[in-house]
Amino acid sequence: MIAQPISQSSVSSATVPNFDAPNFEVFQAVHRQVYRRVLDNGIILLITENPAADIVSARMLMQGGQRAEAIGKAGVAHLVSAVMTKGTATRSSFEIAEQVEAIGASLGTDSSADHFQVTVKTVSADFHEIFALAGEILRSPSFPEAEIELERKLTLQGIRSQQEQPLSVAMDKLRQALYGDHPYADSGLGTLESVAQLNRDDLQTYHQTVFRPDNLIISIAGRITVAEANAVVEKVFGDWAKPAQPMPPLELPPIVHNPQTQLTPQDTAQSIVIVGYLAPAITPSSSPSDTTPSDYAALKLLNTYLSGGLSSRLFIELREKRGLAYEVSAFYPMRLDISFFVGYIGTAPNNTATALEGLRDEIHRLTEVLLTEEELQVAKDKFLGQYALSKQTNAQLAQTFAWYEMLGLGLEYDDRLQNDIRNLTAETLRITAKRTFGQPYLSILGPESVLNSL
Repeated sequence: MIAQPISQSSVSSATVPNFDAPNFEVFQAVHRQVYRRVLDNGIILLITENPAADIVSARMLMQGGQRAEAIGKAGVAHLVSAVMTKGTATRSSFEIAEQVEAIGASLGTDSSADHFQVTVKTVSADFHEIFALAGEILRSPSFPEAEIELERKLTLQGIRSQQEQPLSVAMDKLRQALYGDHPYADSGLGTLESVAQLNRDDLQTYHQTVFRPDNLIISIAGRITVAEANAVVEKVFGDWAKPAQPMPPLELPPIVHNPQTQLTPQDTAQSIVIVGYLAPAITPSSSPSDTTPSDYAALKLLNTYLSGGLSSRLFIELREKRGLAYEVSAFYPMRLDISFFVGYIGTAPNNTATALEGLRDEIHRLTEVLLTEEELQVAKDKFLGQYALSKQTNAQLAQTFAWYEMLGLGLEYDDRLQNDIRNLTAETLRITAKRTFGQPYLSILGPESVLNSL
C-alpha cells in the first residue's frame, strides 16, 4: 500500500511530539513515522525519530551539483564542496577540523550530478553543536584563496589519474556522446581546462545561486525528538531570509538521441567495451492511485537481473561460460534529467569483437525473450533485499528521505518503488527493454590494431 500522510488526529498520543506542531505532516515510510514541514523561508524539514542507537545523522540537500554548472565551469560544484569546510566568516580550516575531531563527529560536503549535500553524524549529546557548525559552513563559507589553489591542484591530479584508467576514459567518451553540451557529459571533477580557469568569484557565484533556503532539504534521523530537531533547525536556519527573486530555472541544452561509436586507441593489457542507451529519468507518478509500474522500476529490475552479483546473467554467460570478461557489469543511475543504461566488459584485446557481440546480444535479448518465472522472482527478491539493506542506519534513512523529497517523488515513493517491483511482469520488462534498448551508443578502448579490425 502506498504511504499517505497521517493527520495529527489519527496518530496515537504516544507518537505525537510533545509540542505544538500544526505545520507537520506525518508519513509512514520504511516502517517509521517521518515528520515533514516547510519552514517560513522555504526549507523542507524531515525528521525521523529512531532511538535504537545514540546517534543522530543529518543530510542537507540542495538541487545543483553538475546540473547547475554554467557552460565552461565544469568542476565548480566539486571545488565548492572541497573548499567549503576550509573556512567560514568566523572559523579557520584548522578550527573547524579541531571542533569536529574533538568530539569524534563526522561532517562532510559532497556534490553529484544533480545535487549538493552537507552531511553530519554524531552522538545525540553533540548534535546541536555540530549541526550549528554545519549551518555556518553551508551559509557563510569564506573560500580562502590558498585553500582554493590547494584543492584545485588536487582536483587536477585527480583528473589526470582518471585519464590513466581505461574504464574512466571510455566512460568519459560515452558520456560525451550521450549528452553533448549537457552538464551530464562531464566528469564530476570537471576538465583540466575548466578547472584550471576556475577562481574564487566562480565559487562564490555558484554558492550564491544554489545555496538558498528555498532550495534546501534537511533530513534528520536518530535519537532526537521531533521537538528537539525542529528547535535546532529553527535556531540555525530560521533567520535565513529567502531571496526576493525565485530561484531561476536552469537553462539546460537538450539531450538529443544520436547513437554513435567512440573508438579510443590505447596500448592497454585489456580492451574496454561499453554499450550505452539513453534511459528515462526518474519522475513522480501521474497520480497516487496509479498502479502501473514505471519504466524506471522495470529498468532497475533488468539491471539487477543483468549485473546483480556472481549469479547475474552477464557474469554467468560472458565470464563463467565463455571466459570473455575480466570484469563485466551494468548500471542505471537515478537522474533528474534523462539518464543512461550501460553495460560494460573488460576483455583481452583479441576478444574485443567477440565481447562486443556478446554484450550487445545479452542486452538485446531482453527485447525479445521473456524472463522465466524463476528468473523474474530471483531478480525481484535480490532487488528488494538489497533495497531493504540500504535503509538500515540513521544516515541511510536521512539520505533516502531527503533524496526522494529532492527528486519530487515524495516520502510515499519508498512503498511505491517496492510495489512497482513486485507488480512487474516478464512481458512488462520485455516491452520496456524494447522501448529502451534500440541502437546503442558504443565506446571501445583498446590497442589501435584491434580497433582498426572492428
